[in-house]
Amino acid sequence: MNTITIFGLEIPDAGPVFLTALAFHIAAGLTCVTSGALAASARKHPGRHPKAGKVYLWGIGVVFVTASVMSVIRWRENWHLFLVALVAAGLAWFGWRSRVHRRPGWPVRHAIGMGGSYIALLTGFYVDNGPQLPLWKRLPHWAFWVLPAAVGIPLIWWALRRFKAGISTRPRASATGAATR
Repeated sequence: MNTITIFGLEIPDAGPVFLTALAFHIAAGLTCVTSGALAASARKHPGRHPKAGKVYLWGIGVVFVTASVMSVIRWRENWHLFLVALVAAGLAWFGWRSRVHRRPGWPVRHAIGMGGSYIALLTGFYVDNGPQLPLWKRLPHWAFWVLPAAVGIPLIWWALRRFKAGISTRPRASATGAATR
């Protein structure tokens, strides 16, 4: 199969449907990376956190649909990426549903679902593109599968500890010491 080079990355030239899906996939993936980071770093109350989270959910939906289209076109080469996208979308749905239903312990399930989805999103990116990235191409292939979780799981654990302590839900104090929203 022929390839084309875009921004230094070798892309399979699998036809116009594949390339169109890829363009939407990249845009949605970048949206997810940005909105997921914004949601994760925001205080856990109305405002930036739920707004960024909704953008992330829509983005991960597009990532899943476009990954499905590209996998159908190149199943032999992309079946594993379809599974990663399925896991990412499934975890995001689980995290969202946990938040919507608010059963006892929902914040932990929400954080694990959404954080796990973000880890899966990054795993898919590095598994597919890591061998072509400047520093990543020096790593063994298994590292593309393991490193996002090795970094992400401790961050989720740290965020849950902060949430349990009330640190991530407290309003920020202003310069004068008064609480602000």
